Amino acid sequence: MPGADSSGSIAATLPLRDIHLPPAPGWWPPAPGWWGLLGLLLLLAISLFLLIRRTRRSAYRRQALRQLAALETDQQLSPVELLTALSALLRRAVLCAFDRKSCAGLSGEAWLQFLDRGFRDAPFSTGPGRCLEQGPYQPECSFDRAALLTLCRQRLQKLPAAPRSGRRL
Repeated sequence: MPGADSSGSIAATLPLRDIHLPPAPGWWPPAPGWWGLLGLLLLLAISLFLLIRRTRRSAYRRQALRQLAALETDQQLSPVELLTALSALLRRAVLCAFDRKSCAGLSGEAWLQFLDRGFRDAPFSTGPGRCLEQGPYQPECSFDRAALLTLCRQRLQKLPAAPRSGRRL
């Protein structure tokens, strides 16, 4: 070949340029996987916030149920003392769950009807909860202890989460 020698002079005569690499990818916009991770982290943070808020708003209910369990196990309470303690516990729990205007001034039959909310058979007005109306104020009172404690537990479990004000029991 004319013009080609063993030292590579043909390459020197061709108009070749060096290979140019594309620029490195920037950090913005991120790849779809990063968007997915960001969305997952955001969903996790919102879920955690809602769980903590729900736990705090129902703390009064758990505390009331613990106090009820303590009353259940205390066999030294007289029937009148038990009724007084149950009545006070229900009153405090209801005041945490509902607006004061709707329940703070209730007494007697109106209070029992308020406690009957959420029950079909009105167990406070016509059943074992009836003794809460006059029992704490009488020197002697007889009632079915187990049925009343079960009814009070059901009432406490049906209470809604406390309003945002964060009232304590």
